Amino acid sequence: MNSLNPDKQAANTSTSGETLHLAYGPEYLQFGELYLPAAPGPHPTVILIHGGYWRARYGLDLMTDLAGDLATRGYAAWNIEYRRVGDAGGGWPGTLLDVALATDYLRILAPTYELDLQRVVPIGHSAGGHLALWLAARQRIARNSPLACSHIAPPVSNDQETAPPLALAGAISLAGVVDLELAWRLDLSNGAVVELLAGSFTDVPERYAAASPAAMLPLGVPQVLIHGTNDANVPLQVSQAYAAAARAVNDPVAYIELESIDHFDVIDPHSRAWTITIEELQKLIGQG
Repeated sequence: MNSLNPDKQAANTSTSGETLHLAYGPEYLQFGELYLPAAPGPHPTVILIHGGYWRARYGLDLMTDLAGDLATRGYAAWNIEYRRVGDAGGGWPGTLLDVALATDYLRILAPTYELDLQRVVPIGHSAGGHLALWLAARQRIARNSPLACSHIAPPVSNDQETAPPLALAGAISLAGVVDLELAWRLDLSNGAVVELLAGSFTDVPERYAAASPAAMLPLGVPQVLIHGTNDANVPLQVSQAYAAAARAVNDPVAYIELESIDHFDVIDPHSRAWTITIEELQKLIGQG
């Protein structure tokens, strides 16, 4: 694994700018790929979080095409990897802690790569949609939760050992598993939520309370949920129920239901779904 010093990471030239492989932690899977636009910054930044029901067999290559597309549009794209179920240290709580650490690590990367930390938006697909909204909810984690240490960021200086969670301009879920209790009740992907949290809702309700965005409403951060009617992997019901619950507590949420769009259309950069995602992203960062 490369050094944690971003100045020492190898860079590859791409048509949009640079693509860099950067470690955000010491573990083998604690890394991301940073896609930079060709134009000078400061760059609005998108954190891309892949799905796969939190399991090790799926990786960040699911989001590579989106990362490249974002860079050509003038965004820095931080396509992150993280430990999943089946990886050493993955599942509860490592999966969530990794995603939090990768997000807060943008504070370290920002000066070198001209990232605009006032305009950061996570976009997650499927299980990554859950993680994107969870990032927006981190300030609501109970202090006694093992996930509370996700508030600890890499030191920005010798005088600052910790920092609060990185503030987000919004969060976007693409066909996301944004309600873990409902996903458990529906037994999505043969018990994927039980594997992630190492227990059922009845056995470890406190983990669902700390890990499920639906349980942490209101988040107080603008949220966008995009979901296709032909999705056979994550039922529309999950996003619909979440949007209704968010509206009931006056949380800023937009729910966009797309006819004839399936689970993977939403991560196709040539799709109508992605065009709509870009429009929503522009609104969140003030470019709409």
